[in-house]
Amino acid sequence: MTPADLAARLGIPSGPLFFPVTAYGPDGAVDLDTYRAHVRRGVEAGAAAVFACCGTGEFHALTPEEFEACVRAAVEATEGRVPVVAGAGYGTALAVRYAKLAEAAGADGLLALPPYLVIAGQEGLLRHYGEIAAATALPVIVYQRDNAVFTPDTVVELAHTQGIVGLKDGLGDLDLMQRIVSAVRSEVPGGFLYFNGLPTAEQTQLAYRAVGVPLYSSAVFCFAPEIALAFHGALESGDRATVDRLLDGFYRPFVELRAQGRGYAVALVKAGVRLRGLDVGEVRPPLHEPAEDHVKRLAQIIERGYALLEEGK
Repeated sequence: MTPADLAARLGIPSGPLFFPVTAYGPDGAVDLDTYRAHVRRGVEAGAAAVFACCGTGEFHALTPEEFEACVRAAVEATEGRVPVVAGAGYGTALAVRYAKLAEAAGADGLLALPPYLVIAGQEGLLRHYGEIAAATALPVIVYQRDNAVFTPDTVVELAHTQGIVGLKDGLGDLDLMQRIVSAVRSEVPGGFLYFNGLPTAEQTQLAYRAVGVPLYSSAVFCFAPEIALAFHGALESGDRATVDRLLDGFYRPFVELRAQGRGYAVALVKAGVRLRGLDVGEVRPPLHEPAEDHVKRLAQIIERGYALLEEGK
């Protein structure tokens, strides 16, 4: 898939962007059969794309061999129905290695995660992402968060870089995002993709849409696809009553529960998948499992979310 092809596919908001969790068996090893089932269910539920082995998929916890196997399994499970975008991160050399593994496994694109540990200047960040983009023929989406924060001028340079097709924002600085969108719009011909990559992005998507960021990742889709789809459809159709009902009754309580533990942006999602009947195992260290009372509260929030869907019929 060429950069233009991927940009065209992702630029059509046909459904939520699905970031599957990575399944582990009782022995702690990657469970590829369960992972395929998880990915397949998401695609059949209406995902617009699969982002494999990214943040929700515990990229940080996977060996290169496990990473390649999972990306390949995701490609097999989607059967070409939607694009598969794989994570790539750490220092430049390792990020390039992961990019090449993703390409060999059949991925359609890359989500370039922040570099490991170091706080680099803008020139160094440009070199880092430029080398990732040059390493394969895969289109690249750059993930802004933590130690990878860009000025508008840097994003303009990234948008001019061959193979880089978009920016995912996990920082949450709307003033900066507005200036980035404006700068790229003014100086770069053609489309450039923008994604809201904050945890539980639905909670902030009304604000992100207002500054020109129409796409968002949905961790909720992992365990409650019907709720995520209903929210996405209401957002696209302008059904503000449904958007507000789901924000007030489901997303806000979920976000407040997520704030109760470090790493819950992944661990709580994985618990949700298990609650819905698919045993994807526990998270790997250094993440930890949610407290028992938090899992019970999660079950109540999910139940309430589905009740809200019934009320809206």
